[in-house]
Amino acid sequence: MTPRILRHLARLDPVLGGVIRAAGNRRFVIEPECEPFQTLAQAIAHQQLNGTAANTILGRLIASCGCGTFPTPHQVLAAPEVQLRQAGFSRAKTAALKDLAAKALGGAVPHRRALETLDDEAIIAQLTQVRGVGRWTVEMLLIFQLGRPDVLPVDDFGVRAGFRAAYGLRELPHPKVLAAFGERWKPYRSTAAWYLWRALELERSGGLPEPAERVRLPRLRVRRRRPAKTAKAGAGASSARPRRSGARTRARRPPAAPPRAPASRR
Repeated sequence: MTPRILRHLARLDPVLGGVIRAAGNRRFVIEPECEPFQTLAQAIAHQQLNGTAANTILGRLIASCGCGTFPTPHQVLAAPEVQLRQAGFSRAKTAALKDLAAKALGGAVPHRRALETLDDEAIIAQLTQVRGVGRWTVEMLLIFQLGRPDVLPVDDFGVRAGFRAAYGLRELPHPKVLAAFGERWKPYRSTAAWYLWRALELERSGGLPEPAERVRLPRLRVRRRRPAKTAKAGAGASSARPRRSGARTRARRPPAAPPRAPASRR
């Protein structure tokens, strides 16, 4: 990150500025260029697994399907399901990997150069068509593969936990609240997210500074459901209470005759 960007963020947000000064000017590493198919296949393998187990599975995939190199979409699609299961992919991940390969061959998952011509939201809409690939996965690709500068992954636990730590909150912020608050960090929200990850590390090591000021988070508006309108009587719907099926009906007694007035005394 350039000093100009860091000074800009610190001026906009003194609390984030304290985290920046404590963490120092460190650059987050952009991963080597690879095709979106490989990036998303690796992300599918890592879902709900630690890094060691996921890398073991990917190693088996390379050995069995790719003959020593990362397999192509053609090779993944041609591989029997049992072969992917033997590599360590679950039934759901196998289906996701097959769908990824099919969409890569069909053009829904384009090559890297074609992807670089699209804006962030278009890339998210394009790649989340793949089974098992959500917004968070594509946001990680945008930050660490394409180097996009203005991505704020509000659903990321580390980003939310780092925000809680940096701003002295008791609970994790709601993703929508964090998204509204993060508008002030435009157009450098990727850098802000990187320092929120660092804030969590600083908290664990005891080096996190006290918040420079107390912040007020935007309120989350909750839409209340309006009660359903009742049909007016005579407007095609009966206003009478519905009778249960099979219920016995009681014969109504005729109203009692009014009492006779006493005869007047003569």
